[in-house]
Amino acid sequence: MSGSSPAARLQQLFEGHRLTPTQRRIAHCMVRRAADAPFLSSVELAELAGVSQPSVTRFAVALGFDGYPALRRHLREVAPADAEQEDAGETYNEYQQAVRAEIENLQHLSEMLADPGPVERAGRLLAGSRPLPVLGLRAASSQARGFGYFAAKVHPDVRVLDEGGSMLLDRIDSARRAGATALMCFALPRHPKECVEALAYAGTQGLTVVTVADSAFAPVAKHSDLLLPAAIGSGLSFDTVCAPMLLGRVLLEAMCDELPDAQARLEEFDVRAAARGLFVE
Repeated sequence: MSGSSPAARLQQLFEGHRLTPTQRRIAHCMVRRAADAPFLSSVELAELAGVSQPSVTRFAVALGFDGYPALRRHLREVAPADAEQEDAGETYNEYQQAVRAEIENLQHLSEMLADPGPVERAGRLLAGSRPLPVLGLRAASSQARGFGYFAAKVHPDVRVLDEGGSMLLDRIDSARRAGATALMCFALPRHPKECVEALAYAGTQGLTVVTVADSAFAPVAKHSDLLLPAAIGSGLSFDTVCAPMLLGRVLLEAMCDELPDAQARLEEFDVRAAARGLFVE
């Protein structure tokens, strides 16, 4: 694990363990604070995750350690000393720190994409669903709309679901009756209860759920057939989501690869746009 980013090492440590919702919350917090995690006390980690200190101890035991001190020692042992020394004499303001955190998130995403299998599978699922519902509520609504905007250029029937309320499940029903086989979801903190409920409902209706979430331990994980994690930045007043946005574009590319007429549709759009004078050259 020594050649990967701190967030990637933590993800690998947590994978394969059956964690309770409280433990997933602790894991999520540690991934978000990956650089600091080896140096946090159990009390500090409990406060950051919003759980009790005994919960942190039980979390460490669930991972196979004798207790939290043993987990922290393990994290310090696998932390790359050269990276710590590289940053030792440098001071960054809060804006620079936010940018550097996003760079690390993108590096983690790059490492994850070394295995293109999950993304390619997602591309096949999304390309084969007619129509294709795309869900994203509250903070994730812009991700859903952006994905839907571009997907509609190559996919014949994209339906963006970016509003909650009593009509949301009706719209999922409508897509399913029209022939949808998959649902694309973007899920970001704070995770709306409606989004979790909508994914649970989509599963009962036979839809295969593909989700881009901030963590493999997000509340939507248990209702997702294929979850692709992309970390967010939390150093500013509002979260930064460069990695989820880029992962959405990667999924669009994978979907285009599965749509034989994707290029023809794009060229047709360019011809129509030029004829209508849509863009300023």
